[in-house]
Amino acid sequence: MTILVTGGAGFIGSHFIRYILNKYHSYKIINLDKLTYAANLKNLFSVKDNSRYRFIKADICDRKVLEKIIKLSDVVVNFAASTHVDRAILKPDEFIRTNIYGTYVLLELARRYRIKRFVQISTDEVYGSIREGFADENFPLNPSNPYSASKASADHLARAYFLTYSLDVVITRSSNNFGPNQYPDKIIPLFIMNALKGERLPLYAKGLNKRDWLFVLDNCSAIDIVLHKGKSGEVYNISAGNELTNLELSRLILKKLNKPLSLIKYVKDRPGHDFRYAMDSGKVKALGWRPQFRFESALDITIEWYRNNPNYFKK
Repeated sequence: MTILVTGGAGFIGSHFIRYILNKYHSYKIINLDKLTYAANLKNLFSVKDNSRYRFIKADICDRKVLEKIIKLSDVVVNFAASTHVDRAILKPDEFIRTNIYGTYVLLELARRYRIKRFVQISTDEVYGSIREGFADENFPLNPSNPYSASKASADHLARAYFLTYSLDVVITRSSNNFGPNQYPDKIIPLFIMNALKGERLPLYAKGLNKRDWLFVLDNCSAIDIVLHKGKSGEVYNISAGNELTNLELSRLILKKLNKPLSLIKYVKDRPGHDFRYAMDSGKVKALGWRPQFRFESALDITIEWYRNNPNYFKK
């Protein structure tokens, strides 16, 4: 099987590529990535000479390039997206273009060339803030910023292609991912790197916003199961039950690095900041998935990676 992975030089996509190549020795990967600021081919250094791996620098909005590549593929796994909420607030146009139009281009070509399965990688943020309880896959979508709105739109497009054209589509929505080689504009890598340098940790408002943390390799194994066992047209939530406030997370990182709590600096909250994300993952667990990493152990792995790679993101 040949899998076209879009956005494969990014954080989750690169982990997924390595995971698949290591697990399935007959599978081939075509990695198509635009190489924006958060993408890094160093993430794939260990597989760059693998005969079953091929990299192509291209934009998912470039129909001509995609048409040549998708003909060679059996399956599409679409990680390609602009993802950072703060950047979406400042410049929403690139999020609309990549996350909505880019997904449309992929879906249209997948339909035309009869791709066997299209996996749309989404996020828990499409549900919006969940004050109490947990969102299952039938929970109404209620995005509150341009990023999550663009991802919700892409989900609707993907499901429409299943209903209208019978394209084999599955959608995964994961909670906040973390792990080695994540670009440091997200809270865990940013706070680890700042703390290692003795710099302040900029914490929004009072730090009481809650997130459910998922180690990236657990997400990869869940996507793998959905790819092979998921029911066409269905959505699968992926979360590990590691719910923490951002303040609790900040204190834990500082404790593990033996740094003072005084490094926490409270800053003005961002617009449309969701208070809590929380999902029910019973559906993917019914396929046989379980998270394999305890949160604190995975956080230790992540901290150690950033400690040993202080210059990884310097360009």
